[in-house]
This record gives sequence, C-alpha cells and structure tokens, in this order.
Amino acid sequence: MGRIMSDTFLHLFVQGRVQGVWFRKTTRERALELGLRGWVRNLDDGRVELMAQGERVGELRAWVEAGGPVLARVDRVVQGHAPSQTLTPGFVIKR
Repeated sequence: MGRIMSDTFLHLFVQGRVQGVWFRKTTRERALELGLRGWVRNLDDGRVELMAQGERVGELRAWVEAGGPVLARVDRVVQGHAPSQTLTPGFVIKR
C-alpha cells in the first residue's frame, strides 16, 4: 500500500467545547457533503479526534478551525501524527 499524499489525509485533535454540542454529528454531515471518508470520536479527556481522507480535507480542516458547529467553541486544533492510511468508505461516528 502506497503512502497517501498529506493533502488528502487529515488527522486532528480538537479542544474546546466540542462534546455535547453536536460536533461529531455535524462533522460527519460536513465530511459527507465534501465526499470524504473517515471517522470522528469523542475522547475521554474532552477532546474530539477525527481522521478524514479525500480531495477536500482542507475544507474540512478550515471548517473545524473556524469553529465547527454553531454551538461548539474550538480553542485549539492539533495535527495528529497517525500514519496515512486508506480509510474505509463512508464517514462514521465512533463511540
């Protein structure tokens, strides 16, 4: 399996008021609108983690950095260090 170009793979950790404000659901909807595959999940420490793959991952990152869903407050977005990988089709909310 070849390495995926970094501009088509995204791994983020999002801090702020990002749990209990429809962040995962809205991120999934936005990712699907952009034709991305991947997943999003809440972490026990209050952050949200997401991985996405596709030609328009930059648009998803910009949306997250701009604050994401209306009820959310994004304080910090940190680039993850997961190796690029091929994600399964669709975009799911992990529990």
